[in-house]
Amino acid sequence: MKYVVAVRALCEFTAKRGDLDLRFTPSPSAQEGIAGHAVVAARRKTGYQTEIALSGEYRQLTVRGRADGYDPERNRLEEIKTYRGKLDGMPDNHRHLHWAQAKIYGWLQCRRLGLSGIELALVYFDIGSQRETVFAETHSAEALQLHFEEHCERFLAWAEQELAHRAARDRALKGLRFPHAEFRPGQRALAEAVYKGTASGRCLLAQAPTGIGKTVGTLFPVLKACPSQQLDKVFFLAAKTSGRGLALDALKTIRRGAAPLPLRILELVARDKACEHPDKACHGESCPLARGFYDRLPAARAAALRIELLDQAAVRETALAHDVCPYYLSQDLARWSDVVVGDYNYFFDLSAMLHGLTIANEWRVATLVDEAHNLVERGRKMYSAELDQAAFLNLRRNVPQALAKAFARIHRAWNALLKEQAGPYRIHEAPPHKLLAALQGAAGEMTEYMAEHPAAVSADLQAFYFDALHFLRVAELFDANSLFDVTLDAGIPGKGRKRSILCLRNIVPAPFLGQRFAATRSTILFSATLSPWYFYADTLGLPDATAWIDVESPFTAAQLSVRIAADISTRYRDRDDSLAPIADLIARHYRENPGNYLAFFSSFEYLQKSVELFRRRFPDIPAWEQARRMEEPERDAFLARFVPSGRGIGFAVLGGAFGEGIDLPGDRLIGAFIATLGLPQLNPVNEQIKQRMQQLFGAGYDYAYLYPGLQKVIQAAGRVIRTPEDRGTVYLIDDRFARSEVRDLLPKWWNLGPGT
Repeated sequence: MKYVVAVRALCEFTAKRGDLDLRFTPSPSAQEGIAGHAVVAARRKTGYQTEIALSGEYRQLTVRGRADGYDPERNRLEEIKTYRGKLDGMPDNHRHLHWAQAKIYGWLQCRRLGLSGIELALVYFDIGSQRETVFAETHSAEALQLHFEEHCERFLAWAEQELAHRAARDRALKGLRFPHAEFRPGQRALAEAVYKGTASGRCLLAQAPTGIGKTVGTLFPVLKACPSQQLDKVFFLAAKTSGRGLALDALKTIRRGAAPLPLRILELVARDKACEHPDKACHGESCPLARGFYDRLPAARAAALRIELLDQAAVRETALAHDVCPYYLSQDLARWSDVVVGDYNYFFDLSAMLHGLTIANEWRVATLVDEAHNLVERGRKMYSAELDQAAFLNLRRNVPQALAKAFARIHRAWNALLKEQAGPYRIHEAPPHKLLAALQGAAGEMTEYMAEHPAAVSADLQAFYFDALHFLRVAELFDANSLFDVTLDAGIPGKGRKRSILCLRNIVPAPFLGQRFAATRSTILFSATLSPWYFYADTLGLPDATAWIDVESPFTAAQLSVRIAADISTRYRDRDDSLAPIADLIARHYRENPGNYLAFFSSFEYLQKSVELFRRRFPDIPAWEQARRMEEPERDAFLARFVPSGRGIGFAVLGGAFGEGIDLPGDRLIGAFIATLGLPQLNPVNEQIKQRMQQLFGAGYDYAYLYPGLQKVIQAAGRVIRTPEDRGTVYLIDDRFARSEVRDLLPKWWNLGPGT
């Protein structure tokens, strides 16, 4: 059996050395990199070849990759690197790595063409100035072969270990048994659909009710499919921390039922949560965990991979034992793990690490998307960008003199845009060219300044720099699925000066997410709320061959009494009038059936008015409420009030931290009052979204308001029945719940009957 490794991965393993150093510059975007390569190629003579597929073997290794360019007339192979800033700021270990790659490509090209020697060139292309800097060397084929074999030899022991691990992993997974004595009702149907989807290489949209064990029911069949489908990795992607926790718990359960199971499991966490020295910069002169990082990485990597469950705590412990950064150790471990558990952004966002590694290494991966109804809104945010004029002006007052002119150009272009603003909100056909040009120029100057004065860069300047780069990257993607809008704030009291927020707003992330789905062998998207399926297929960009399953609920209407309070309106104009009837309804039901309840409202303002009135009218009934911007300890304290056999009402905002992803089984929660349809706020932005959805899909109101709103309602109601033994009540408080078009979108097992 051969171990296949990409040229880049081989060199990063064998040739990286010295400090971790992020001071040089952030990498250009993928679009800028592609454009830069195209510019360089266009400058070459006729006959210049690009993207040359090369491969070679050494003992158990197959090394493959694509060389950037080859000039047959000059017999010159080029490795093209795009960058920003000053090239002399590049650390030596970066250049060393680039030469290592170029030399391996050089040998593979000599072998392919039967050459006795070749000229190698590193071509550094400055994205800002469009200038090339070329470093060239001539090497004999014999010398390049020795270089190739030396690097392969260094990697070979690791490759043999990886081959042995993969063989043992696949043997164990072939014999894997379901970790419980039997499947829960509905869980087997879900698992079978997931296995078939993975085996056939299709995407699957799976709607499955809460409480049937979706996490185990999706992970188990995908793991079973790994050997037959030759899957390299399984990515479990969650919207929230709680989802990652459920995945890790499920994997522990699967492991307990199949010991020994040589399965490497890694949890990825955000950089700000993994950083040990948030007050220090990521380079060896500042952070001790960056100093000599690549020199100590091999020992840390080897130690970590002896631990089969690498959650955040285990990665941190291993990293600190070897004096390396936990965050960047976890990034390296993603290359060698079998199952990676992390947030959506690791695979779906603009510069997603796992997606980049998948493409670069040509991995066969299966992706599990937990609570996939969240991916529409999260996807929009990933491909949107904002710039706040107030923050910009505050920064401009103290900007270094070297950047003053660049910031003045941005200021003029921004103000010119505002002269066209007749009201508080305006849509433009496209982002303005002059403003983008000013931002691009400033980004280049900020890059040079930060490279020359790393110790003098303020947090505010760095934040604006990254915001500007992101804005420019998103601007490159602007199309019919996007809006560019300008919103004015209320201004400065007494001065009449208004500030604006510029937003490149993605409306439909389908084109971008669709590229991510195409990079997988199979993607399984699952949630309790994925109806109607075509809404998610349209907005997420699912492939045409995507399968759909609606798993029958194991619960019955006898377990959950769903009642509609059709005599109350929670529309904005009626909210003050609704407060007393809602309070009376909650209190009346509570006195008839004391216990723990959740009451959901559409906004914090509505919630606060409701809880204040409720306490005045019914001071004897315990009540506690969700506050704005709750920290994790405060959220834990809110949930801790829901004790077994407890009594009281927790007031919360629909769609917030307590509307989904929480588990309060038994009598920890026996009912919910939902005083809203969950419809997004009526405002100019959402009205524009409705118009665009109407243009694209012919169902503007449903796509912008109704479907997203009722998804939140069903999620909140799903908190009540968690096990086959649970019993409870849900009140849907609004006359619109009685309408047939609304009832048709609610779960059939609720047995509500026909609407009006």
